[in-house]
Amino acid sequence: MAATETATPFADVFATATEEQWRQKVETALKGAPLAKLISKTYDGFDIQPLYARASGKPRAFRSAGDWAVTARVDHPEGAEANKLALTDLENGANGLHIVFAGSASAHGFGLKDAAALAPALENVQLDAGLRLVFDLPGDSDACVAAVEAAVAGYDVKKLDLSLGLDPLGAAALSGATLDWAKAGAALAAKTKALSDKGFGGIVAADGRIAHAAGASPAQELAFALAAGVAYLRALEAGGIPLEQAREKIDFRLAADADEFLTLAKFRALRRLWAHVEQACGLTPRPIRVHGETAWRMMTRRDPWVNLLRATVAVFSAGLGGADSISVLPFTQAIGLPDAFARRIARNTQLVLLEESNLGKVADPAAGSGGVEALTDSLVERGYALFQDIEKAGGLAKALASGLIGGEIAKVAAERAKAAARRKEPLTGASEFPDINEKPVTVLTPAPAAAPAKGLAPQRVAAPFEALRDKAETFAARPKVFLANLGPIAAFTARATFAKNFFEAGGVQALSNDGFADPAALAAGFKASGAKLAVLCSSDALYAEHGVAAVKALKAAGAIVYFAGRPGELEAALREAGVADFVFVGSDVLAQLTAALEVA
Repeated sequence: MAATETATPFADVFATATEEQWRQKVETALKGAPLAKLISKTYDGFDIQPLYARASGKPRAFRSAGDWAVTARVDHPEGAEANKLALTDLENGANGLHIVFAGSASAHGFGLKDAAALAPALENVQLDAGLRLVFDLPGDSDACVAAVEAAVAGYDVKKLDLSLGLDPLGAAALSGATLDWAKAGAALAAKTKALSDKGFGGIVAADGRIAHAAGASPAQELAFALAAGVAYLRALEAGGIPLEQAREKIDFRLAADADEFLTLAKFRALRRLWAHVEQACGLTPRPIRVHGETAWRMMTRRDPWVNLLRATVAVFSAGLGGADSISVLPFTQAIGLPDAFARRIARNTQLVLLEESNLGKVADPAAGSGGVEALTDSLVERGYALFQDIEKAGGLAKALASGLIGGEIAKVAAERAKAAARRKEPLTGASEFPDINEKPVTVLTPAPAAAPAKGLAPQRVAAPFEALRDKAETFAARPKVFLANLGPIAAFTARATFAKNFFEAGGVQALSNDGFADPAALAAGFKASGAKLAVLCSSDALYAEHGVAAVKALKAAGAIVYFAGRPGELEAALREAGVADFVFVGSDVLAQLTAALEVA
């Protein structure tokens, strides 16, 4: 081979697979089931196919060249303590700070307690050392803005990478207050103009995280952020700021969750949607600044270590989707104020992906991926349609006041809650594979009880399961369920494993054994266990032969009997024999566990 020639190793050895060959293999694996079984549907109503052809997509308008900024949370209520934690983060790889005030969208019970806490929190922080500074402000933000102005006094503000985060519409969405948008918009424009004259760049934030935390679908989150951005653009223009300058004052914020491809597509879709808005305004699109934060909605209090995995997927997706900066909620955030260890892991989650995997080196690496391009297209289409609905309602302020936004998000949240209850949307460590003997983790301060919210209330999908676990731990002795394993190990292992995970998701300890040969031995084993509940676990063949007798024996021994698996034709006979309920894949786990704890 000549020196100038190149070759791809093995390219001429293996024939290129065709879609038809793939379909034949899939049909064989599905054993006659339709291919549609592999198609899933999103909460936005569009399908996700199992296979996509390569797309001809080109890299989209993206973040500035280079890595995204690793922003560390500054959320300790006391400024001096917040400063110690922040300096540690900056000394160990973070190149940005996400400064959270109490009462803001990302506070989750904590945050700097007041405006006066900002100065000590930023002591010895060199704000002009290339840091990305992202602020989360409370609804009444005047004092905090003044504190920020004081903190940057003496710096050339134009050279600071700062996202101040004024967001009156987001504050109204959180509080449920009715906003006089004509008045609030004029005030925002005046404040923005005054800050611009002092050199501030990113002043206003269109924050989709608020919708996401309340349960919104990806397209709903995009529509919320887009509607906020358009409302702010109009308000700034009406206040005398030319559109060319007004758009430069608006930053965006999105949540990143563990749904890898939809998160990646969502961040990409936002840039396309805003470019469309810019074109409609007669502007040549420019890259926008987008801050991503790992989602509050996916966090769990139980087995919090799994939050590390969810956060890693979320950062990966937001980074490849084009976030300019990312903030990771430490894995103990839902339990309390994270300590230095939890913060270090949050910081390193990003650093490993950037420094070892080099994820920030390629602009829009998903361009041309058939699946990601299709998801992006679908989110752009659906997000824009929902944005148009908001516009038809008179804009975001009126859509919030009328209940349109809250009502539509509530529908999706209810669908997600139903899916979580049936474990169709599982959360490892909470609803799936729980560890009822988990060791406690440390936090600086336990999380306060959530205050009742009138607006778009932040919620966590795992909370109902965690409430059951909390209830189970209030018993004098932890409630137990006897795994009534009938037959040899091979006959009951699969269903016994399922039943153990099922009941322990509600804090009910599963008592295992090596199985029993007949119903009489099964009943004797139950009596010796000291449990009130029993769940029969075996194979379909043994159910048909001994299932009814086993249930009767357990019932006679005083058990409240559950049956693992779908009963099929045996249902009537099993119920007559005394089965309280049937537990199987797709059943309402949450409702059944709630009932079980009432009688355990």
